[in-house]
Amino acid sequence: MTVRPLDVVRSVKVKLGLLVVASVVVAIVVASIGSAGGVPVLLSIPVTIVLALAVTQLLAVGMTSPLREMTHAASRMATGDHSVRVTATSRDEVGELARAFNSMAEDLAEVDRHRRELVANVSHELRTPLAALSAVLENLADGVTQPDPATLRAAVAQGERMTALVTDLLDLSRVDAGKTPLEREDVDVTVLLHSAVSEIRVGGRDVTYEVEVSPADLHVQGDLARLRQLVANLLDNASRHSPPGGVVRLGAQLGDDHWHLDVTDEGPGVAPGDRERAFERFGTLSASSGGGGTGLGLAIARWVTDLHGGTIRFTEPDERGAHVRADLPLDPAPVTPKEIPMSAPTPPRATTVAEPSQDKPTSTAEWLFGDVWPERTLPANPPLLFGAVGVGVLAGLILPFRDIGLAYFLVLLAAGGVLFAASRRRKERFTMACAAVCVALASMTVLRDAEWISVLCILTGAVVSAVGLVGGRNVGAFALSVIAWPLSALRGMPWLGRTLRSLSGQGNKLALVRTIVLSVVALTVFALLLGSADALFAEWVGALVPDFGSDDLALRLFLTFAVGGVVLAGTYLAQNPPEPGRIELPARPVANRFEWLAPVLVVDAVFAVFLVAQAAVIFGGHDYLERTTGLTYAEYVHQGFGQLTVATALTLLVVWAASRKAPRETAEDRMWVRISLGVLCALTLVVVASALHRMDVYQDAYGFTVLRVLVDIFEGWLGLLVVATMVGGVALKASWLPRFGLFSGVALLLAFALINPEAWVARQNIDRYETTGKIDWTYLQTLSDDAVPTLSKLPADEVGCALTRYDGTSDDDWLEWNLGRARATAIVDKDGDNWTYRQDCPGQTDR
Repeated sequence: MTVRPLDVVRSVKVKLGLLVVASVVVAIVVASIGSAGGVPVLLSIPVTIVLALAVTQLLAVGMTSPLREMTHAASRMATGDHSVRVTATSRDEVGELARAFNSMAEDLAEVDRHRRELVANVSHELRTPLAALSAVLENLADGVTQPDPATLRAAVAQGERMTALVTDLLDLSRVDAGKTPLEREDVDVTVLLHSAVSEIRVGGRDVTYEVEVSPADLHVQGDLARLRQLVANLLDNASRHSPPGGVVRLGAQLGDDHWHLDVTDEGPGVAPGDRERAFERFGTLSASSGGGGTGLGLAIARWVTDLHGGTIRFTEPDERGAHVRADLPLDPAPVTPKEIPMSAPTPPRATTVAEPSQDKPTSTAEWLFGDVWPERTLPANPPLLFGAVGVGVLAGLILPFRDIGLAYFLVLLAAGGVLFAASRRRKERFTMACAAVCVALASMTVLRDAEWISVLCILTGAVVSAVGLVGGRNVGAFALSVIAWPLSALRGMPWLGRTLRSLSGQGNKLALVRTIVLSVVALTVFALLLGSADALFAEWVGALVPDFGSDDLALRLFLTFAVGGVVLAGTYLAQNPPEPGRIELPARPVANRFEWLAPVLVVDAVFAVFLVAQAAVIFGGHDYLERTTGLTYAEYVHQGFGQLTVATALTLLVVWAASRKAPRETAEDRMWVRISLGVLCALTLVVVASALHRMDVYQDAYGFTVLRVLVDIFEGWLGLLVVATMVGGVALKASWLPRFGLFSGVALLLAFALINPEAWVARQNIDRYETTGKIDWTYLQTLSDDAVPTLSKLPADEVGCALTRYDGTSDDDWLEWNLGRARATAIVDKDGDNWTYRQDCPGQTDR
């Protein structure tokens, strides 16, 4: 039984208070360490939040789990399963409620047991008289016997016996419930035994019965009805196990203060090891021991003897067969019925709580995400946990204090390998294509020095990874994939718990890990203490242990936790991706065509008017534009580019919404969809062309920048999506369009990165300088090393205007190797001495 951290606290209110205090303290400590260590805020804040939530989860475990277990147990009890119990180790109000629930479950289980036993008793006890009555009636129907008074009296006797048995069995249920007392009267033992033999003979078994009572006039005190049950069950058991033609002997003898009832048969007997179990309810014996029946007859016989204060047992027979002896008092004392259980005594309720059922109730994560993100009961997977931790450790060791380069590529490659190994979709072509694209995007960290390119490629690679792991086919699934990655930190908590618990079963391996951790902690603490007390010892420690300053160590720890956590969340997403189909919004076409067509035609009209305005500018000239709006043409094109880009994106949204609302049942419906949306897409392409033209004019007037080129590419990608939408509209089927949009966008980004955008922008600005004599040296100085090969081609007296920040030195190690920086360093080392660095650069303009 697992004991939770706050189980000893006796109040829920105090637990909540301790929970808040612990979370706040952890957050303050972690944030303070991050601030003192110079950890960036964008890294320290999420790590602090996650650690605080982890501590909250650790301490809160068990506070609400009994409530969830009780909900689950109640639903199982409603189906008839009363064996379920809940964990109740805490001492607070919830723990008391859990213990009360377990007590109620035990009471219900006891009631259900009595109900089942009553049904079994009724079936068993009615079988013998029914069989006897059926035999009598069959003999009468077949003419074997005549309906003489003796035969009819035997049939009536069996009917009366059944009536009495029904009454007795109802009494039996009341006895089990503790409501039936022992009714004593004078019993003639000789009459009792002969009457029982007469009734058993009606069954027609090929068995001879011998009765011997000593003394012949033996009278005892007892409950006649119960004693009849005792003798009838013992005779029935003996006759069933006797061979054909066998003899069953029934005897009664007087003892000192007891009388003995003996029943002997000539059957196979009962093995010594089975003799006690034979009296248990449903304790049927094996075939070798003469097993058969339901196992209730001897249990009822024991109950009757216990009710009278006697005992019953198998004794060693004189020759062969089985010998049952019941020792009964001559004058039994009153016995409380509750003291005489029908089966083996039920052990008293333990004060400790039973273990919960193996079928665990719904966890918090299942409650939050179960509908759209069901748990597939992932098995524990320690290798994936170690892989994620290993990636985090690798990042903490090689990334801090290094520029983007080979180290980043190695970490990204390791993280991608762990995710791909964990993916349940890794054999699908789409996932493999996403993996290849991610490797290409990650390679930009060693090809380009510009940090913005690397960051953009890493973020794009994360999106592509999430989409590949989930395997979505539409934009909604793509969005769900991206959102699911951070949410996996919460959704995967049950899997992480199972994985951590599985480590406890690793035996020596876990002990070895614990030993290593404790040894490292002990070494660190005592080395620091003794090193601060002795200078020579501190020198020796410093020579053996790497010099990690506090700032260095804090940053590495934060980075290890952050990267390892991101990869670990990704491994859960890879193993158990959400099902996009569970939240996919079904298309619901409207009843009337005008409901979707009118808004689309309005947008078409607005675009048409916009194109008329563009024509007026073209034919009216710049003078007309300035006279009408008061803007120069350069100001005019700069003002509208962003709005046109947004309009293009919104047009795609309009087409998507209209395609879902437009009915397509008739040819006329499909025609209107193609015409209206086709016209809208065509007008949008004109808008895209206008936006690109505006940016081209603006760049000619004010120069080129990376951001402007990037926005150009984005607008061109939107135009490509519009064309693809028109192609899909021909057949009104475009399930391929979302994935096409994803891969086309990634392909444009890779092409943009491969052409070395900063070098290209530098080339365009130099060409513009040669034509117009205008150039923004200040902007060129902000470009990365990727632009050095291009800028170094300027005249010697002007190259220094663009490369004032280069001194030709580099302290990069092999983990920082980057193609862009390597080329720049080689050029500066070779030609840097010939450059003239100056402040009065010609042609300086503002962007």
